[in-house]
Amino acid sequence: MPHPSRFVTAWSMLQAQVAAGRLPGYAAALRHRGEVEVRTGGCLELGGRTPVRPDSLFRLASLSKPFAGVLALALVEDGLLGLDDPVDRWLPELTGLRVLVDRAGALDDTVPAERPVTVRHLLTSTPGFGGLWDGSPLDRAVHAAGLGPGPLPPELTPAEYLARLGELPLAAQPGASWLYHLSTDVLSVLLARVAGRPLHELLHDRVTGPLGMADTGFWAVDPARLGPAYLPTGTGFELLDPAAGRSSVPPVFEGLAAGLVASAPDVLTFLCALADGGSPLLRPGSVAAMRTGALTGAQRAEVADFLGPGRSWGLQVGVQVEPGEEPWERPGRWGWDGGTGTTGYADPDSGLVAVLLTARGASPEDTFLADFWRALHRCL
Repeated sequence: MPHPSRFVTAWSMLQAQVAAGRLPGYAAALRHRGEVEVRTGGCLELGGRTPVRPDSLFRLASLSKPFAGVLALALVEDGLLGLDDPVDRWLPELTGLRVLVDRAGALDDTVPAERPVTVRHLLTSTPGFGGLWDGSPLDRAVHAAGLGPGPLPPELTPAEYLARLGELPLAAQPGASWLYHLSTDVLSVLLARVAGRPLHELLHDRVTGPLGMADTGFWAVDPARLGPAYLPTGTGFELLDPAAGRSSVPPVFEGLAAGLVASAPDVLTFLCALADGGSPLLRPGSVAAMRTGALTGAQRAEVADFLGPGRSWGLQVGVQVEPGEEPWERPGRWGWDGGTGTTGYADPDSGLVAVLLTARGASPEDTFLADFWRALHRCL
């Protein structure tokens, strides 16, 4: 007779969220001190016709960013990239960049960039471009150009994406400020150009193939296993992407800022490989660098509301460097969340690696992702 789950509190909490209509469904996977559990509940779509199964597919949104870090470090290990290489060697669209004198000011009030954007800047999300969310002229121009940020990849070709980005001024000097999201899509284009082949081939050869992650890619490997994605509204949900929508077919832009579709067991496999030292993806030293906070105290303070208490940013992954407000937010914990209602972290102290995938977009006032970690911590 199977023994009862240690994490029954977490599974009960998720089922309650489904029963209350706050989640259409979910897939969760965890490994605790060598033991793996996979749990599912609810349905892929609102209204409940297709039950979520362990191999159901979900849009990862920003939970795909650590994949970009791994691929970049793999090419660094191969000697194809250097962390301090200027990226305009491969991305000429980013040559001769200019920087706003005032981040909230006019787009034509600029000075030359003091230094080129490097691979390290892209990995640490400090190239000078990224999400602003402040209503400034640059913020409006970034969105008008279709550059994001958002929970789905851009609907531009990589060449068009870089051309439009290169026409805009930077919000900050390269290396000065942490700015979210756009750096990962630029990194995605860089990886494909350095490798000389499509990003989906590089992802397969360096990550999903070696780990046997047959469910992970830039579009659904089996569209029948992919449901719709929703965004919460004040009164319910609105449709972000239908089941047969953008995530079910090859995209125009293969981006790792928000471009992957995967199953919960696949994401757990990926995170566990990194938690166990990196093999067969990376050497231990590369994984250690990836999971080390790369921001200065001033940079962290500037974006503390976004990153969260005690958190820094490593190489495309969030890193807890000081105790946070919650008991599970302990130094050494690393991972990230996705705007489509996804989360995945590893906590070396407790020996826990866990993933939760849902189809409910996470808004700032939502607590269900934190509720998941809170319930898991209680079980420990």
